Amino acid sequence: MSQPAASSLKTLGVDLLQKQNAGLHHTEEYHENTSLIVRRGQVFQLKLTFDRELKDNDKVVVQLSVGEKPMESNETLLLMNPRSGQDSRCWCANISNTNGKECLVTVTSPADAAVGKYFLSVKTGSHIYSPGNKVVYVLFNPWCEADTVFMPNDTERLEYVLSDTGYIYVGSVQNIVGRPWNFGQFEEDVLDSCMYLLDKSKLKHKVRKDPVIVSRAMSALVNSNDDSGVLFGNWSGIYTGGTSPVAWTGSALILQKYYKTKKPICFGQCWVFSGVLTTVMRCLGIPARSVSNFASAHDTEENLKVDIYLNERGEKLDDMTSDSVWNFHVWNDVWMRRPDLPQGFDGWQAVDATPQEISQGVYQCGPCPLKAIRSGEVYLLYDSKFVFAEVNADRVFWQVKNVNGKQKLVKLREESKAIGKSISTKAVGKNTREDITAQYKFPEGSPEERKAVEKACSYLNSSNLAVCQSTTPPPLQAGIQLEVEGEKALWLGSPINLNIIAKNSSAGAWTINLVASCQLQCYTGKVEANLGSIKQIVQTESKPVIQLPLNIAADDYMKTVTSVEDELLLKVNIIAEIQETNEKLTDELTLTFQYPPLKVEMPETAKINEDFTCSFIFKNTLCIPLEKCKLHVEGLGIFKMETIDQGDIMPGRIIKSQIICAPNKTGEKKIVAKLTSNQVKGISGEKMITITA
Repeated sequence: MSQPAASSLKTLGVDLLQKQNAGLHHTEEYHENTSLIVRRGQVFQLKLTFDRELKDNDKVVVQLSVGEKPMESNETLLLMNPRSGQDSRCWCANISNTNGKECLVTVTSPADAAVGKYFLSVKTGSHIYSPGNKVVYVLFNPWCEADTVFMPNDTERLEYVLSDTGYIYVGSVQNIVGRPWNFGQFEEDVLDSCMYLLDKSKLKHKVRKDPVIVSRAMSALVNSNDDSGVLFGNWSGIYTGGTSPVAWTGSALILQKYYKTKKPICFGQCWVFSGVLTTVMRCLGIPARSVSNFASAHDTEENLKVDIYLNERGEKLDDMTSDSVWNFHVWNDVWMRRPDLPQGFDGWQAVDATPQEISQGVYQCGPCPLKAIRSGEVYLLYDSKFVFAEVNADRVFWQVKNVNGKQKLVKLREESKAIGKSISTKAVGKNTREDITAQYKFPEGSPEERKAVEKACSYLNSSNLAVCQSTTPPPLQAGIQLEVEGEKALWLGSPINLNIIAKNSSAGAWTINLVASCQLQCYTGKVEANLGSIKQIVQTESKPVIQLPLNIAADDYMKTVTSVEDELLLKVNIIAEIQETNEKLTDELTLTFQYPPLKVEMPETAKINEDFTCSFIFKNTLCIPLEKCKLHVEGLGIFKMETIDQGDIMPGRIIKSQIICAPNKTGEKKIVAKLTSNQVKGISGEKMITITA
């Protein structure tokens, strides 16, 4: 007699063995602990429970599916027979142990598996067991040599994949400031937000194997310009209806809000775009870092030059050109091999989520090999010409003169060493800045660097090629040098006192038409206010040093500082024309405001699930009141971002706010705080605490 149908094998349950698998796959920090999070190219185990013992003739198929209509033909439906033997080139499963009604299955994914969110089911004969919440997230694997994102150094993997806090560098070449940033790639809903972005990218499943294509797609999706992506960029200085870019302390809240609303979050600027892209890349398993380039060129004409126009008072004219030099610009590097390019271009690749220029019809940028940028190979994918210009364009100053009622352009000077300074990222394993300029370019003025520029120029179209060629100016007949002297620390609300200096190192007597101006600018170079200028004819005879004072009262700049919701800086431009030789000199200086510190006080250590107190202390040592102050605080694994209104803080007043913290994760954790007001846009403070079990 035949066996009754009731004896056919049925699956009663699946244990994802999360803790065991997570430890082996370096995914134990992810918040989605009800699911299984694994890295490709590496085995993981499942425990299946049946309604009876497994027999030799029982058919068991472990199924993983992704997408709305999974099919075997496009690898969106994976069928693994644990009894068919192992094949390392594709997904496979093996029964490694049986114990009564339980069966331990070892699953192996290929090193080029498509990343994504897979749904698990088990088929036994005609019976399919589909546990509703049994999801397997498959990530890139920097620990696997066969994966194209493999990173051999363990301390670098710890930094560029597993570290959830860091710094983003801002300010100016003369005053680089590390802004604390919580990347928060392991926080609640962040992984699901990244998976949602993958689906939103419309990338075909097979293409999701490739970190080159995935990182390029994410550079487009972190901005909202083409696809209602994560962040709405705003450089207007007015941020009503959203969060000012300077108020953010990390990426997690941005991605959580986006995942919940599916609408762009307001507002972002370059460091916010970079911080979020670092989070997305690390979350998906691609090693990533935020990179800051000081004196960063935005070359809109693809001639590897940026033109700066000044009027007869030495003031920068914004409406003459779409080229600009940003005081700093922040993008990202991602680590991967480049099998799509000729040999020699593996390693760090530049990607940029800030929407600046359209690439292949979309606001996206990269990945572009740093080695290609360094050597001037600007024909390579993707956007290498644009990135090369950011770090190595020439800067050309022009003066716009009014001659008989008509505009006349006078070329003042061309600089080949002004762009791409102090390219910075957080050092591996240290809370310090690392200068990585040498990874992007050869030393300024060296034969190798000039050769790289010549090579880059050779790939331009014919109309831009002639413009690209730069000539070395002859030495000056008049030995005149220009300088700006003044206090290095500018305290907001105090007058600004500068000296414009012309030094005569030659024996000649010269007549100099000297012009100097001072402007308030955003970090992108956008002019917000003209603060003052001087115009004078000076004689150098018997005067080796000539000083001209340029003084600006606090009232002259405070109104603009208060009305614009961005951090502003001072830019001083000087133009000197020597009448006897018709030679022209220019110089510029960037000055940034200083602010009192924000202190974070708490114990060095605390225990998990036990309360401790964190205090935030600030004393207004400025001579002006700070209006509508807000304190923004965040501690990953301790508490979500909170905003505390502080009202107006008068000069000399001390504020102290406290938060009771209940940590829910062990390890080293960082609390980041930021104070914003109408006058001061972002004073940061931070402190580390070790949470023990």
